[in-house]
Amino acid sequence: MASPLLPLLVVLLGGCCCSIVHGADAQRYLVVAPSSLKPSEICSGPKVTPSKNGATLPLAHRHGPCSPAISKEKPSLEEMLRLDQQRAAYIHAKVSGNGTKELQQSAVTIPTSPGFSLGTAEYVVTVGVGTPAVSQVMIIDTGSDVSWVQCAPCPARSCYSQKDKLFDPAKSATYAAFSCGSAQCAQLGGEGNGCLNSQCQYFVTYGDGSATKGTYGSDTLSLTSSDVVKSFQFGCSHRAAGFVDQVDGLMGLGGDAESLVSHTAATYGKAFSYCLPRPSSSAGFLTLGAAGGAAGYARTPMARSRNAPTFYGVFLQAITVAGTRLDVPASIFSAGSVVDSGTVITRLPPTAYRALRAAFRKEMKAYPSAAPAANLLDTCFNFNGFSTITVPKIALTFSRGAVMDLDISGILYGGCLAFAPTGKDGDTGILGNVQQRTFEVLYDISGGSVGFRPGAC
Repeated sequence: MASPLLPLLVVLLGGCCCSIVHGADAQRYLVVAPSSLKPSEICSGPKVTPSKNGATLPLAHRHGPCSPAISKEKPSLEEMLRLDQQRAAYIHAKVSGNGTKELQQSAVTIPTSPGFSLGTAEYVVTVGVGTPAVSQVMIIDTGSDVSWVQCAPCPARSCYSQKDKLFDPAKSATYAAFSCGSAQCAQLGGEGNGCLNSQCQYFVTYGDGSATKGTYGSDTLSLTSSDVVKSFQFGCSHRAAGFVDQVDGLMGLGGDAESLVSHTAATYGKAFSYCLPRPSSSAGFLTLGAAGGAAGYARTPMARSRNAPTFYGVFLQAITVAGTRLDVPASIFSAGSVVDSGTVITRLPPTAYRALRAAFRKEMKAYPSAAPAANLLDTCFNFNGFSTITVPKIALTFSRGAVMDLDISGILYGGCLAFAPTGKDGDTGILGNVQQRTFEVLYDISGGSVGFRPGAC
């Protein structure tokens, strides 16, 4: 069976929560306090160490203490995992051929926070839109392309409650709606929604059933006080359904023509990175640009989809648990994996997942088991009464030898092993945002690589 992720272009590119473990065990285990795995309740300020070049913004988890838009309806673990299943199923359908198939191989920095709408998109940044700039809190999403904010006028029943005032395009000196015959309107493709009063209309739906529609136009986007995008293309949403957040909109960082990454290619070199913080930390960052001179990354070739160009992919080759490589042939991972900021839990081929689960359970036999979480996470533990726990290290090895030694927050989620199986071997996997925590993840689209820099936030 042909891989959905086919390498068409290969470019070869160049406070700790853990106790000290001595000797050989230091290479194999992490010793942590269970309390360190819980979300922090105090915003202590970001630990931001982004690349020197490009534009950098703070980023925070949507439900974290530094979030600028704390939701009144924080989802339960069960609800979050249910929505995560919906998003994973949507991505699989797009890549496998029910809409799209075939993933092919192929500097501004902003702090981020996680979010709840769009299923599981969890991280947000604060930017300015328009002239004068109006502060807007936006979810970042590598799994979609069209950016949008809620705009006035928007009847109460047509819009959801948000933190900031609605952006009013009539009050911005630099806003302009695209005409129906414009190249930008044609670029929307299937997300175009016809014409209204000679203005281009858009309509975007997401994997969890939420949707937004309105007028497609452009305005000034202020990333920082010194980094300004003059013609930011985005949707002015006048009707939204299925959202329960207080965020103001979404920043599309996918790989298709409508995304912010594509629009700013001349300025930022079609590259961006982010660092998603662990729950006990305050903030991370988002950076546009900086790929050319970036150092310190373990890089692996990027895979892209002909029919689903939104997604960015990589090829997993091996998994190591407590220093021992699992007996899983690299061919099991031949369908590739989508790197996604919005999916929470990493999905592995069932053969690989079973081997990982068996090895992890063997290493964790000192701890009593707990009930599975939402029929998704089946390897859970009860850490009550333990002042510290010893957890085996897990490392993911990708093509060209790039290795991710996962942070403790990328191994356990809600007291469970933070991995789940795909439907069957041969399905495209997903590298979820839990496993990406504390790494600066670089998407160097023009260079054809994905990079991982540990300990960045």
